[in-house]
Formats: sequence, structure tokens, C-alpha cells
Amino acid sequence: MNTDLSIIHLIASASIVVQFVMLLLLLASVASWTFIFGKAKQLKRATYITDQFETEFWSGVDLSELYRNMMVKNFEPEGIEKIFVAGYKEFSRMHKAGTIDPSVQVENAHRAMRIEQQRELESLDESLPFLATVGSTSPYVGLFGTVWGIMNSFRSLGNVQQATLAQVAPGIAEALIATAIGLFAAIPAVVAYNRFSTRLDRLSARYELFIDEFVVLLQRQAHSR
Repeated sequence: MNTDLSIIHLIASASIVVQFVMLLLLLASVASWTFIFGKAKQLKRATYITDQFETEFWSGVDLSELYRNMMVKNFEPEGIEKIFVAGYKEFSRMHKAGTIDPSVQVENAHRAMRIEQQRELESLDESLPFLATVGSTSPYVGLFGTVWGIMNSFRSLGNVQQATLAQVAPGIAEALIATAIGLFAAIPAVVAYNRFSTRLDRLSARYELFIDEFVVLLQRQAHSR
């Protein structure tokens, strides 16, 4: 009896169902790693943009000048910059009318910033549900493959009068690989999801704080003219 217990041989000799489970988990792992690298880059960029913009915003620069700088050709606002542009654009448009109550001007600007904030957070949250799904379901999918493989292993021994460890070990080993691959797919996804969720919450809090502080400035500007 062939007792080759190398991983490649065990995978190759596994049943079709177990091989399908392994392939599914490997594809999920590749997809989750792709999302992990992409999301890490996106969140790093969003944090950098926020740091740079807040530094410039609180440097004492005139708001209208800052807005004009955002509107120059070939400049594409990102993250918190979009929130600022949405708010100031709405405020400036209504303020120029001259007949609209200042509180309404600020309220509409506040609403515009909230809408843009929600869009930005939805963009940053994209793919996180997939990581959560991979992290929560992969171990169970791998366990299914293991149970199926072990079941087939014992069924094949049904007609054997005396089973030995050498006969049972390969079947059990190939089945357990499915659980190992499930954990391999799940663990990075769970770690990444928790880390990204924390960073996203921090960014969301910074957006919230900026909007509140910007609204105070707009209120002063609205009542000073």
C-alpha cells in the first residue's frame, strides 16, 4: 500500500469533494490576500490625505483660498478633501444668494458634508464584509472537507477485516489538510478585518470631528457678513 504522506500526494489522492473544498478555500485565500493588500494601501492613503489636509486646514489659510486650490485643474480631491469641498461648495453657493438665512446655509453645508462622508466610508468599507465572511466560514468549510474525507476513509475500510494504522493514516491525513487550508484562509482574513475595522473607525471619528469643527467655522463666517 502506498504510504506517501507528502502534502502534494495527499491532495492529489483526495476525493473529488475534498479537492473541491481545498480549491474553494485556496481561491478564497488568494482573493482575501488581494483585498488585504488593496485595502491596506487604500486606508494608508486615506490616513495620509487626512493628516496632510488637517495640517493645511488648521494652518490659518483662508477657507476660500483653500477651496480654490482644491478646484484647480487636474486636482482630484480625496477622502476628507471631498468632504470639505462638498461642504464649502454648498455653503458658498447659498451664501452668495444673500437672501438665505445663515442657519439654513450652515445646515445645508452640514448635510452635504454628511452625504460625502457616508460615500467615503462606504468606499473604505468595501471588501471588509468579504474578509469577515472568509474569516468566519473558512474553518467550517475546511471542517466539512475533513469530515467528508474521514468518512470516505472509513467507508473504504468497511470490507477490511483488520485495519492497520498504515491503512487509515493516509485517508485521515488528506482529510485534515482541508481543515489546515481553511485555517490558513481564515486567520489572515480575521486579523485583517479587525485591524482594518479599527483603522476605519478612527478615520470615521476624525471625519466626524472635522465636520463638527468646520460647521463652527461656517457658522461664524455666515453670521459675520
